[in-house]
Amino acid sequence: QVQLAESGGGLVQAGGSLRLSCVSSGSKFRFGSMNWYRQAPGKQRELVAAISEGGTGIYGDSVKGRFTISRDSVKNTVYLQMDSLKPEDTAVYYCNAAGVYAKHPYEYWGQGTQVTVSS
Repeated sequence: QVQLAESGGGLVQAGGSLRLSCVSSGSKFRFGSMNWYRQAPGKQRELVAAISEGGTGIYGDSVKGRFTISRDSVKNTVYLQMDSLKPEDTAVYYCNAAGVYAKHPYEYWGQGTQVTVSS
């Protein structure tokens, strides 16, 4: 059974930093794109950052220049380094793996980790 396990969330003051981790397990194949989403209360879930299998990252406009996504394929782990945090970054952050393998689409989600940024 595939599992994605996030960790690293918490409470931080505005301007601070956090690093989220997402460890994947149980997959019989290597994931392609790995993604971080977030959902704030009363808002839609939004894509924060994504990283390709080759390590190319893309970012949502609201986090460009502040967040950095990276992956360690040996450890099956994806990271999200979050710097210069703002109160509007407060949300539950979810790790996601989605793509196609052997012509079959797949999508997996973690349980989420809470990030709270105080002003």
